[in-house]
Amino acid sequence: MTTATRLLDELCHLTAQSLELLEPLDHFQVIKLLGEGSYGKVKLAVHKKRGTPMALKFFLRDDTSLLSFLREYNLSLAFCTHPSLTSALGIAFSTPTHYVFAQQPCLYGDLYDVIVPEVGLVESRAQVVASQISGALSHLHSLGFVHRDVKPENIFLCDRECRWVKLGDFGMVKAKGTRVPCVWYSSPYCTPETETAKKKEENHSSHLGVDNNGNKQKGDFGKTHRMLVSVDPSTDSWALGILIYAMLMGSLPWSETVSDNTAYKTYLQWTNWEDSASQEGGSNQPEIFHHMAPQFAAFTPLAACLLRSLLHPQFRLRGRPDEVERYLGGAWLLDKDVSG
Repeated sequence: MTTATRLLDELCHLTAQSLELLEPLDHFQVIKLLGEGSYGKVKLAVHKKRGTPMALKFFLRDDTSLLSFLREYNLSLAFCTHPSLTSALGIAFSTPTHYVFAQQPCLYGDLYDVIVPEVGLVESRAQVVASQISGALSHLHSLGFVHRDVKPENIFLCDRECRWVKLGDFGMVKAKGTRVPCVWYSSPYCTPETETAKKKEENHSSHLGVDNNGNKQKGDFGKTHRMLVSVDPSTDSWALGILIYAMLMGSLPWSETVSDNTAYKTYLQWTNWEDSASQEGGSNQPEIFHHMAPQFAAFTPLAACLLRSLLHPQFRLRGRPDEVERYLGGAWLLDKDVSG
């Protein structure tokens, strides 16, 4: 446990002692709804006494534990000092139905809204966003935290041109090394190691519910065995790679990260071939492009190298977010430049 993760636990304990019950309309003028999700809603409001604009994030008490609310609030308040992380403003309270805290408002929606389907973003904007999000993730990782939910919907715009963006929504954040239940979901943002853990879980469960004769048993034997996995920063690296692809192409490289998915399988064949070529002393550029997975054919060697690093199938060999800085400035798409 790092100093930061220990301090976060202490802050949650202290905040729990001082959380007040308030009526929001007594203290804030609510302007409009900024967004909503499974957690609750975010509303733009102005503090009546201070005149300060802020975003009030409402968490449904029925669906949110006090501890998870306090962890997200205190993480955002005390540790999100990077300019591309959303910061809390030191205001937290509860209502009969919600937990609420105030954070910096981002008035121009999220990144998902501006990625044009099958087109993407202007390349120069994509590089700006990639640089800022890689910096935000590197900051969290340096403190011992892993975001675990990097995606366009959680990246918020401070202007219409994506010159300044902020990574937010820290409800999934965990300390590095924490053991958590494996959660598999059908998405390219789901890492390859998650599929491996899922298969182990299914194999284990399939043997628990039968006796030596193959007959199903009753009681606890039939319950699903939840595989525990260790939280690792490489999860964020993978999501950053998928994000960069989505920004450049306006699509995703595969529908789900599973070994029987055709698009993902072609990517694995490419990475396996290039890894083998590197071990044998390298190969020339035409051969690399000949073996490249089709969905990566629009990328320059510079961008292809970056994406292969972030999207390495083996999490121990995956590149870190801060390595993105080495790839900025040059062209990422063939026949295009970064002038935008």
